[in-house]
Amino acid sequence: MNELTYWITLYFIQGITLKRKNEIYVACYKSNPRISIVQLFEDSSLWSTLGLSSEEINLLVNAKAELANNSFLAESLLSQGYDIIPMDSLDYSKTLKLNLQTISPSIIFTKGNKALLQEPAVAIVGSRSADPLSLQFTSEVAKKCVAEGKIVVSGFAKGVDRMALDAALEAGGKSIIVLPQGIATFASGFKQYYKYITQGRLLVLSAFHPNAPWSVEFAMRRNPYIYGLANEIYVAQSDDKGGTWSGVMDGLRKKRTIFVRMPEVGERNANLLLIQKGAIAVDIKGNLVVFSSNDVLTQDKKDRDDKIKQILESGGSITSKYILEKLGLNWSDHKMKTYIRSLSFVEEYKSKGKIYFRLKGKIDQLELGL
Repeated sequence: MNELTYWITLYFIQGITLKRKNEIYVACYKSNPRISIVQLFEDSSLWSTLGLSSEEINLLVNAKAELANNSFLAESLLSQGYDIIPMDSLDYSKTLKLNLQTISPSIIFTKGNKALLQEPAVAIVGSRSADPLSLQFTSEVAKKCVAEGKIVVSGFAKGVDRMALDAALEAGGKSIIVLPQGIATFASGFKQYYKYITQGRLLVLSAFHPNAPWSVEFAMRRNPYIYGLANEIYVAQSDDKGGTWSGVMDGLRKKRTIFVRMPEVGERNANLLLIQKGAIAVDIKGNLVVFSSNDVLTQDKKDRDDKIKQILESGGSITSKYILEKLGLNWSDHKMKTYIRSLSFVEEYKSKGKIYFRLKGKIDQLELGL
């Protein structure tokens, strides 16, 4: 059995988190002399040295029963033209490892031009039910990326994902599809995009068990891999919750480079809120939008924040719905709560299971139970 069999076995052990599996492997890698993935399974004298708990040792022992099945799986995948890339391979994406670090998938399954993993890449993300303006933006940005020699990464969902993929390929560019399912279950997709794979312009990638069917859970778990493979992220359209919103907020916390389409007046999405939180505004063609102190974006935010401060200064038990009503905004309550929490002069507290807001340092009578 080759090393790939052991990598597959380690990766799919149930009961040990991905982060912990990666920590165990890093400990093997840094050991002097280096401990191979095969030795990790076969030399029990090393387990205490690596700091494995009794529970982890039991899981490792039980996992060895899967080695024969995983050996057959590895041989079958390789014979069908798939690649199995563990995180210590030179073929593994350096960008993915840099962005996700300890939660990088220990192993990825691919088909196509794996050299694309080493090229500069851009993720174009957004809603499955994106409006025509967002789809136009996606197409324009995809073509812009191709002209700049960058790979376009997408998740193969309807809407923005599919538009990003097709626009890049039609423009003569290259792309990476990140699947929310096992790579061996993508037969129809391989048939549809076979030409681009043979041309070396497309790589299909999965971090899930090769035979796993599509699922909502995998679609959500797949999103960080899309963001992680990219050097830059473009957002066509985001709601104030869901996968796109979560991915962008996580990226902003990590100081990632994220561009968001500047919405038109009256659009019902969270693009403007993401820009206000630190994303970089771009126009319909993906070019930077430059703001001055007199711009509507800046002034609208200042006016809104001043009004919220006035409402809170009036005292009483202030809820997000109350503030929303006073401002007259066409926002959801969730979006209003998210925005209020982003303000430096506001803090929240709970009373009898409800969430209230106040100016920082101001004690409300309701909170004191009076």
